[in-house]
Amino acid sequence: MRCPFCGSEDTQVKDSRPAEDNTSIRRRRICPDCGGRFTTFERVQLRELMVLKKTGRKAPFNRDKLVRSFQIALRKRPVDSERIERAVSGIVRRLESSGETEIGSEEIGLQVLEALKGLDDVGFVRYASVYRDFSHAEDFENVIAEINAKISRDTVGD
Repeated sequence: MRCPFCGSEDTQVKDSRPAEDNTSIRRRRICPDCGGRFTTFERVQLRELMVLKKTGRKAPFNRDKLVRSFQIALRKRPVDSERIERAVSGIVRRLESSGETEIGSEEIGLQVLEALKGLDDVGFVRYASVYRDFSHAEDFENVIAEINAKISRDTVGD
């Protein structure tokens, strides 16, 4: 593993343990050249996934891009990073176990929307505004009405 500080390819693992979600291994590493310490994560990859973009172009699936989407939608919101990681891992697991090697970007976006709906209403609206390409205030009002209706249904059932 290359050192992110000096670029040396000779780093040493000092500690390995399962990550909190038990879907990856967390490794603490040290670089003998510069003394830098850093953490890496090792995950199982069942198959190589390709994302089919709206333009028809194909790109390799990038888990980090999925994480960034959640982080942007949930910026300055009280959502624990562990919950985000669990949501991302769940989406990746569903994509990998779907049997498909090419996944439409729309399908990934829908899964992100569904996960955000359960994590944080504000994050959901933020992501939906980009994903659904909001252009008018009414678009926001419609999504907020959806959320309020869901809240009403949930509280009636209690």
